[in-house]
Amino acid sequence: MHDAVLHALRTEMESAPLLTSMKATVDYLRLLIAQELAEQFRVLFLDTHGRLIREEMISRGSVHEAPVYPREIMRRALELGATILILVHNHPSGDPAPSQQDLRITQRLINAGHELDIAIHDHIIVTRCGWASLRALGAIQ
Repeated sequence: MHDAVLHALRTEMESAPLLTSMKATVDYLRLLIAQELAEQFRVLFLDTHGRLIREEMISRGSVHEAPVYPREIMRRALELGATILILVHNHPSGDPAPSQQDLRITQRLINAGHELDIAIHDHIIVTRCGWASLRALGAIQ
């Protein structure tokens, strides 16, 4: 049942530009990684129209962190021809509030993307109990 719902949500997510249907995106992401016991850092690579090119797990870490390397994320975005990225990770603790480290890595990726014309649209943190959007919180302009 889990896989069927995940497939249905992914299909819905792929059918329209993600930037106009964030609910389907967040539903998919929560089902995908909210229950994980270790942090996962994922990236949604989008084209210039906001359509999904690919969703990939970039790293898997521990209960408290997952390593993130801006150089590797930007390299992959260039390989895929992506111009917009949505960053995603889970907090196994259940608290969706961004940490200082979350804010720092988001800013590093914004800076790296700026030089390459790759925009960071959002950084979404999902948990069993909810989710947070750094864009909605004002951390991304």
